Amino acid sequence: MTAFDVLSLLCGLALFLYGMGVMGDALKKSAGRKLKTILGNLTSNKFKGFLLGLGVTAIIQSSSATTVMVVGFVTSGTMVLSQAIGVIMGANVGTAVTAWLTALNSIPGGSDAMSWTNWLKPDAWMPILAVIGIGLIMFAKSGKKQDVGTILMGFAVLMIGMDLMSGAVSGLKNDEGFKSILTMFSNPILGVLAGTALTAIVQSSSASVGILQALSSTGAISVSAAMPIIMGQNIGTCVTALISSVSANKNGKRAAFVHLYFNIIGVVLWLGLYYLIGWIVSMASAFEVFGWASSTMVDGWWIAGIHTVFKIFSVLIMFPFTKLLEKLACMTVKGDDKKGDEFTDMLDDRLLATPTVAIDRSRTVTCRMAEISVDAMDKAIKMLDNYDGKMCQEIREAEDKADIYEDVLGSYLVKLSSKDMSESDSHEVTKLLHMIGDFERISDHSVNIIESAEEIKDKEIHFSDTAVKELDVLYRAVSEIMLITKEAFTENDIIKANSVEPLEQVVDQLKEQIKHNHTIRLQKSECSIELGFILADILTNLERVADHCSNIAGCLIEMSRHDSLDLHNYLSEVRASDKDYADMYDKYMKKYAL
Repeated sequence: MTAFDVLSLLCGLALFLYGMGVMGDALKKSAGRKLKTILGNLTSNKFKGFLLGLGVTAIIQSSSATTVMVVGFVTSGTMVLSQAIGVIMGANVGTAVTAWLTALNSIPGGSDAMSWTNWLKPDAWMPILAVIGIGLIMFAKSGKKQDVGTILMGFAVLMIGMDLMSGAVSGLKNDEGFKSILTMFSNPILGVLAGTALTAIVQSSSASVGILQALSSTGAISVSAAMPIIMGQNIGTCVTALISSVSANKNGKRAAFVHLYFNIIGVVLWLGLYYLIGWIVSMASAFEVFGWASSTMVDGWWIAGIHTVFKIFSVLIMFPFTKLLEKLACMTVKGDDKKGDEFTDMLDDRLLATPTVAIDRSRTVTCRMAEISVDAMDKAIKMLDNYDGKMCQEIREAEDKADIYEDVLGSYLVKLSSKDMSESDSHEVTKLLHMIGDFERISDHSVNIIESAEEIKDKEIHFSDTAVKELDVLYRAVSEIMLITKEAFTENDIIKANSVEPLEQVVDQLKEQIKHNHTIRLQKSECSIELGFILADILTNLERVADHCSNIAGCLIEMSRHDSLDLHNYLSEVRASDKDYADMYDKYMKKYAL
């Protein structure tokens, strides 16, 4: 093998890894909502968990990526360890798909240039896929079509890399040194170690299987040499998850060890059975079947078949013993995790590699933040009539928590925004970044309200009966606008969002009317200037809360209509010409008339 062949092999490997990465990323990006739906079906049912892992890995073409994702889910508390085991098993089977794709290079060509078998070989149709792919990338306006083009280009590059690797090692066909090395790998321990090391280095079992398939094109690899290497490749793929789990909590580490133990136990059982049957058959002189199978030369199809059958065998053997796998992982990683916030812990950096999942987690945390802020404001309003020191402390703690949520979410969403994602996912990130600030400000105003309540209590002053009745109307209007806004966001309900702006205008009108009425009472000496200052603070804070609700609802509506954010134009248009807006405004004006 010349130096040029070595460079060609490395170049082929680089193209293979790059093509697989591009194809996997594009598949994740185009899957988008489907991936989110699949991951939303998390269940304690082991079989459904298995199908979940199988489906996700088939979509993103990487068991390592799925397992790292699972480590992130377990670390964040989104998935418990018992759920993760079924998903990990499914991921191991799902990754076998890539081996069948790369085995296409093993299709034998016909002697006639126009033979139909020649047209089945990737060399014949791969250029067509590449041309279609680059055409879609360059000329298609739709993001989905561009993603399809990227998938086709990634697959084409992957197969070109596979072809380069096969060509680079073709000269080894009659190399006695190469054959002696392969004979050495017939030793099960050396073969497993070689497969493990190769996969750990390239960080992809699909890539290491592809390399073995390329080497098999020399016709010099037997079943006895390939079998231990394939087993080692399945162990080596666990390295990525183990590295990822270093910064995970104890449950996240346990998920990574479940993946490792699943493959190690599967390899031990498979090889033990393989060599036991071989020994039994060799003892029976009437049978030479196993000896024939061991010396049979393998090609890409053989390797893909062994790879797949082993994975199915491992699942069938260990599926009834998932509890034992869980106990083994817990014995390896002992102790309990320190409990943090169950929601902010969802934002695990491992999930950033799959933006759709990370966005879904971010939305869940934002929904929790919305509940905290709205609940704090509702409680603060009640403090104006019935002061409770303990409740005031709870409101301040809620405001502190909302601040933390905003900081954590803001940092996470900024990291997420730098990832390659679909257009709809990018819009969702933009939307969440705008909204978390408004939800946090609502919690800030709740603290301002209880400060006014504390001032009223400390100074032992009270509003007049008329002022109390007017404020009660305003309180009810603000409580309703917060409830509608929260439900519009959490349910992504545009109809509810449309009713926020007319109610916000009613809140503005109420504020002005109450201020005007207070001025009249002040002139008649029915109220004091001191109470007037407190009243002004309360009115300002409640009006600002309604403004933030308007911002949130407007953002929801604008992003759903135009995929852009221009609140000023939206508010101007809707107030000027929207009949539904006018009808709702009239309805709320009657409902909250002073």
